[in-house]
Amino acid sequence: MIEGLQPYSEYKESNIPWAQVLPSNWHTERAKRLFTKMQRPVRPEDEVVTCFRDGRVTLRKNRRLRGFTEATAFSGYQGIRVGDLVIHGMDAFAGAIGVSDSDGKGTPVYNVCKPKPGIVAGYYAHTVREMSRAQWILALAKGIRERSTDFRYETFGNQFVPLPPPDEQAAIVRFLEHANRKIDGFIRAKRKLIGLLNEQKQAIIHRAVTRGLDPHAPLKLSGIPWLGDIPQHWEVKRAKQVCSRIVDCKNRTPDMIDSGEFTVVRTTNIRNGVFNLRGSYPTDRRNFNIWTERGAPRLGDVFFTREAPVGEACIVPDRQDLCMGQRMMYFRPDTEVLDAEFLLHSIYGPVVRTYLEHAVNGSTVGHLRLGQVGAIPMLWCPVAEQKEIVAHINQEFAPLDTAIARTEREIALMQEYRTRLTADVVTGKLDVRPAAAKLPEDSFSESLPEETLDDAEPEETEA
Repeated sequence: MIEGLQPYSEYKESNIPWAQVLPSNWHTERAKRLFTKMQRPVRPEDEVVTCFRDGRVTLRKNRRLRGFTEATAFSGYQGIRVGDLVIHGMDAFAGAIGVSDSDGKGTPVYNVCKPKPGIVAGYYAHTVREMSRAQWILALAKGIRERSTDFRYETFGNQFVPLPPPDEQAAIVRFLEHANRKIDGFIRAKRKLIGLLNEQKQAIIHRAVTRGLDPHAPLKLSGIPWLGDIPQHWEVKRAKQVCSRIVDCKNRTPDMIDSGEFTVVRTTNIRNGVFNLRGSYPTDRRNFNIWTERGAPRLGDVFFTREAPVGEACIVPDRQDLCMGQRMMYFRPDTEVLDAEFLLHSIYGPVVRTYLEHAVNGSTVGHLRLGQVGAIPMLWCPVAEQKEIVAHINQEFAPLDTAIARTEREIALMQEYRTRLTADVVTGKLDVRPAAAKLPEDSFSESLPEETLDDAEPEETEA
């Protein structure tokens, strides 16, 4: 994609702090000279448009239906039209900026900007997102806590931004949309590969936690019609029978304290049996003490999500600074009868997955009550055998986990490449006009790609 791309022949200093050098044929201008702030009335047929952190602005229903805070009234909502530049006033720092691909209505915290003649909105979507990546938007948010800004139109309008000639704006958008389609295709293929590898892991779990390791073990009817036979000495037990504690979160979220030394674990931190800190946030000791009154999670416990989504789990890492946000729980296995890793694998096994599916009636937006969590069924065998099964699963997982880690790293590198390429192109470090001229005309579109893949599940960003 970058083969043959060269810098512009001449550059000059600019008055833009985050882009101090621009091509000599580019100008700079305050954003308010390029856009008109719109405040359209809402029409009866308008549906909700949402601005996501990956830069897509579309009808909410086009993206997903779960994970939103539903408005009970639409007071102050404003009309949005196809081609508007939409900037999230509170979340622009995180990249919630883009060109709307739909007519509809949006929350009053959105800055809805109509481009003036000769202005290509798509170029400025990339440009303002570069302001975000360079942390200039955060720098402007004096006195506003991290993860929240107040980037009003007045602030945006007073910022100097690059002003390439209109044909160059269009060429940059054409090139970046072509590049993004290529990158998205690469990432989509890699994520499909990860999905297939995880399916292999699921098959390993399925066999191990329903039939054990001895192919010659005597069998008996499980009592579960769809499951069939299980080893004769195995039993069906409920989670509350084999756990010493099942601890629910409070029905609200701890305060975010930027300087806090403790970490709030959210449902987004747990996927496919693995814990990661992405999406967590800091809090202070006061909040930590309140949210761990029922007991702090510790190594050997198993985190469990009971909503958004239901049924993700992982071993609690060896940390003493963790407390749970909303929709989180943890199991504390009775170590005399239950191994923590066996419990984790059982949660991803067919008995628990089927129970969870029925408990929430197949709904992706469902949730479990505490009683339903305690009643989770699992196949049980003696602890010594559980440990053998866990060792077998871990051995079988090793090459698959290596392949998944390598693939995830490839995705991360490609995302880094996308970020660097976009930054270099929108600030004129690379001249894409020759490359864009060679692209077919249908490569050009004012809207963002139909599916962007910076995040597997982009955050919803309405106030």
